[in-house]
Amino acid sequence: MTFTPRNFVRLGLTAALLGSTSLAACGGEAGETGEGAEAEVAGEAGEASQVSAPSGEGGEGAYAGEAGEGGEGEGGEGGAHTMETLPIENRLAFMRGHVAAGLALYRAGAPEQAAKHLLHPVSETHAQEREGLDELGFNGELFVEISDELEAGTASDDIEDKLAQAEENLAMLADEAGGSDKDILNFLLDTTLEEYRVGVTDGEIVNAGEYADAFGFIKVASDYASGLEGEAGEAVREELEVLAAMWADAPLADSSPAPVDQVASQVSRVQLELSAIR
Repeated sequence: MTFTPRNFVRLGLTAALLGSTSLAACGGEAGETGEGAEAEVAGEAGEASQVSAPSGEGGEGAYAGEAGEGGEGEGGEGGAHTMETLPIENRLAFMRGHVAAGLALYRAGAPEQAAKHLLHPVSETHAQEREGLDELGFNGELFVEISDELEAGTASDDIEDKLAQAEENLAMLADEAGGSDKDILNFLLDTTLEEYRVGVTDGEIVNAGEYADAFGFIKVASDYASGLEGEAGEAVREELEVLAAMWADAPLADSSPAPVDQVASQVSRVQLELSAIR
């Protein structure tokens, strides 16, 4: 049965977030500080909105078309990748990254920072992102339940079983969607670096949402890397662990971020090892 987030009409938290939080630039927490900074959502009223893997040059490149309109290519490099043209396995990996960031923030006791990430899988703004996932077994109702609990102020420990179920559901979808783990990993790594460059400037977090998303993409990348075989696969996992260690256990808005060039260098190391995978 196709999931329709009907419950979102009545969710006060959701209405506030989707009415006041920018979802441009990969969830578009533009200028977010994690302390209640808000910007308006484009797209909820039929305007174009962007879900981006923003470019390293100010975030102008985007996965556009969330409201059915085209946009610039991935990373601003001329590719025509929108959520309509990305393969389903990449769209799912993108969604999983947002959820991973949200779950980490929720478990760290920062529900206000987690909310926009956890709403990602069931927001109407991101409907194109999840197109085709219902048929694979996407449990949208579970994410609505988690949003209900988050709005009610429920501690993450009290619904850990639901949070684990959400992770399991998305992992199951990844198995069903298939695709090349190597290709998905390269997609996630490229997107991570683009997000990080938007999130961190001069050693400070200037966009907490993008900083958190970058964490989520690396978290999910570790899952896709788990099935890589042989010495080459082990080398990828080792370099990926070094990269993941550049974030704290949760990507909180008041974290002390690693320098952008350090993250970029380590992403290159992971991709170098990944190039040996056949």
